[in-house]
Amino acid sequence: MLHEFELGVWKAIFTHLMRIAHAAGGNVVKNLNWRYRRVPTFGRGTIRRFHTNASAMKRLAARDFEDLLQCAIPVFEDLLLDPDNDNIILDLLFDLATWQAYAKLRLHTEDTLNFFDSATIVLGKSVRKFQRTTCAIYVTTELPHEHAARGRRLAALAAKQGALAKSKGGSRPKVKKLNINTYKFHALGDYPNTIRLRGTTDNYTTQPVSFDFY
Repeated sequence: MLHEFELGVWKAIFTHLMRIAHAAGGNVVKNLNWRYRRVPTFGRGTIRRFHTNASAMKRLAARDFEDLLQCAIPVFEDLLLDPDNDNIILDLLFDLATWQAYAKLRLHTEDTLNFFDSATIVLGKSVRKFQRTTCAIYVTTELPHEHAARGRRLAALAAKQGALAKSKGGSRPKVKKLNINTYKFHALGDYPNTIRLRGTTDNYTTQPVSFDFY
């Protein structure tokens, strides 16, 4: 759950939303950071204070990405000043939050699992609609930290291989598109039936496998 959703599908979608915010220009990124910063804390560590530069996504754990999703709808409301695309993004965020809520329920019945099946179908349609419409409008490129990281990798490669590697690199950010052709995205469809077979997602962990592997 943690690696497939919070650090997988949701992180990829949130990263692309940041690319769209940068592509939209103006004060979109500044307003997004300001709105996240204005979100009050809730409970004992349930919703923590957001960083002043939430769009940079620096040193975020899975729980931080979960907080970003839970508070995303009021932050993204009318952010792009484009009613059609703003509504598509809000629908997507609602469907993501709904899916996560069903996936993390600690008690399921046959009714909630049927609702979970429906929420999974709706989420798949929302992501594809977002990719087909909103993502197609904006020419999105690497975020500043992605571009800087690629530059460091190229510099390290150039130091090893010499001048030939330097000529292969570029100073401009690369065009980046949302990629949903991944295992993590398609694995979301297996969650309802997995819960039917194995129980709720808080009943088991992949840690023993990870410890054996590493």
